[in-house]
Amino acid sequence: MLKVAPWRIILVAVVAAFGVLFALPNVLPANVLRTLPPWVQNATLNLGLDLRGGSHLLLEIDTATLERQRLDQVLDQMRQAMRDAEPRITITGPGVVGGAARIRLANVDDAPRAMRALQDIINPIGAGTLGGGEPDLAFTEGEGGLIEARVTPQALDALARQAVQQSIEIIRRRVDPTGTSEVSITRQGADRIVVQAPGESDPESLRRRIGQTARLTFHLVDQNVDPADAAAGRVPPSAMVLPFANPEQGGGIVVRRRPALTGELLNDARPGFDPQTREPVVNFRFNGQGARIFGRLTTENVGKPFAIVLDDRVLTAPNIREPILGGSGQISGSFTAESANELAVLLRAGALPAPLTVIEQRSVGAELGQDAIEAGSYAGIVAGIGVLVFMILAYGLFGIIACVSLIVNGVLIIAAMSMIGAALTLPGIAGLILTIAMAVDANVLIYERMREEQANGRGPALAIDAGFSRAMVTIMDANLTTILAALILFQFGAGPVRGFAWTLSIGVITSVFTAVLVTQILIAWWFRAVRPKRLPI
Repeated sequence: MLKVAPWRIILVAVVAAFGVLFALPNVLPANVLRTLPPWVQNATLNLGLDLRGGSHLLLEIDTATLERQRLDQVLDQMRQAMRDAEPRITITGPGVVGGAARIRLANVDDAPRAMRALQDIINPIGAGTLGGGEPDLAFTEGEGGLIEARVTPQALDALARQAVQQSIEIIRRRVDPTGTSEVSITRQGADRIVVQAPGESDPESLRRRIGQTARLTFHLVDQNVDPADAAAGRVPPSAMVLPFANPEQGGGIVVRRRPALTGELLNDARPGFDPQTREPVVNFRFNGQGARIFGRLTTENVGKPFAIVLDDRVLTAPNIREPILGGSGQISGSFTAESANELAVLLRAGALPAPLTVIEQRSVGAELGQDAIEAGSYAGIVAGIGVLVFMILAYGLFGIIACVSLIVNGVLIIAAMSMIGAALTLPGIAGLILTIAMAVDANVLIYERMREEQANGRGPALAIDAGFSRAMVTIMDANLTTILAALILFQFGAGPVRGFAWTLSIGVITSVFTAVLVTQILIAWWFRAVRPKRLPI
């Protein structure tokens, strides 16, 4: 152990240099930091919501909408199954009523054939490679040829979990373009999402960006419905009345219920200005499939109006003047520059699978965060000084070497968190302080083993060698169990618990690195320089 391999010295030197490089921006004045390259400016420690202040939202997925969307799909599948049956099965009165998709057979004797045909649209829940899984739909037969399909509770839970996961990714894409890269978005339970945005002083703005479903659809206007009938709510099942987003445009318009095109096929959306009116607009572009559908739609309906709808509100309903074959278009609708940019961000991020309801909303003041930072800093200083004093009194010169390793350890922890963009929270500070206290455990094990070997009559070189080699198993075992506990906390915890686990994990890894390699190199250099007859320990 006293002959340290050159690669170990190089490794420690490179890691220490990178540690200083990434930790230094956290202590530089703002005016100096602005003169450095951007990648150095960005390598700073992010403060979490409890330290920096910001907004906290608890959102809940609308499972009723999820169920309705699934039933609409099931109703279309039921109709198609009846059309594909041989011979064809005639149905009447299809619709979604009371949480069930229902059809009525024109001939009651077709019920057995209909039930067999409907089995093909059932999807098993959680089916693996060997098949299996519970059915997602339950079919029941009623009197007069009535057949109903309901979504099972297990299927609804699976839909909610999937919708939450999709919503988390969409929310992240919506919030990141605004510059809040350290936002924390986590699942809570089966159908809830917690959003914590440090530095976001306006929770209403965050709520508006996150909570809007942003489902963009394109509908042909149904010109066959009399305006008086539409005002009275008498519209055919294939049509619906949608209000305008801007009340000045009118009360509403009748459009076909089934959208001709959806925003899922959008490739890009950017704010801009109309070249003629200079009003803010949103320019959009479809992908290849969307461009083909859009081109066919505008070619077949020249001279007819079509509506651009966002979350069941009509943004604009222009007439199709000529075929649009380039796959791009423009949305106007009394936008401001800010609202046009906001809509473009929402469209680029994609639509939420279902509306999100705000269950809890609160703001955290920066004053509380500053108090926590000061208290945490004070506790960290006291803990560090206490450890340094104890190690020096207990082990003398070797205690000083351990303290040098501890300082390197602290620099590496800050550098690692800055490099990966981790957010430091109040529980993270607790994890940092705990890491400082635990960082010298490996040194204590090594030094105590050296004492035992020296007491048994071994020389300094053999005692040092035995201290490192024989204590290594215990060091690895103790830190491995700590890492496993931290990983469990990170996997199953949320918010503050994850912050604690993350800081603890980084601290354990850097502690082992510094306590073993850095201490070993320093002791080897000291031994070759002094050649002591007895260890000062």
